[in-house]
Amino acid sequence: MAPPEQGDVGLLDDGAAQQLLASAVPAHLAYTWTDGTPRNTPIWFHWDGRAVVMCSPSNAPKVKALTGGEDVAVTIHGADWPFAVLLLRGTIEVDQIRGIAPEYRASANRYFGAEQGEAWCASLPAEISMTRFRLEPTWVGLLDFNDMRRLPSAIAG
Repeated sequence: MAPPEQGDVGLLDDGAAQQLLASAVPAHLAYTWTDGTPRNTPIWFHWDGRAVVMCSPSNAPKVKALTGGEDVAVTIHGADWPFAVLLLRGTIEVDQIRGIAPEYRASANRYFGAEQGEAWCASLPAEISMTRFRLEPTWVGLLDFNDMRRLPSAIAG
């Protein structure tokens, strides 16, 4: 059976993609600001098995531009050679959470470790309002310098 092509959501099952989705590197969320200019911001993420879930305090600037239904792109890349990069595109779903979103807590624990992650969450205001951004990818790209089938198209020829 041929491996999934670029754009196929089946690439999410690839080992390099799964490693990035479980990693402690931030994602990079690309979206369009309210004035039409592009934005790209690093953000913690949680992979729930179907979607990348990112959370922010509801007073974060990006909440003004991302109200739901916008097309976004998310990139997750490793920092060590040989590089791997996961590229995701789709339409974002947005909802509001009173208190700390479970996905935010899971992210904090993954990035900091359980003890420091819980301490971080405990340091946030009890009455915090969070916005949850959920991206279930409709397009997936994977670049993996460990796999000759997954090199950037400009190099692969």
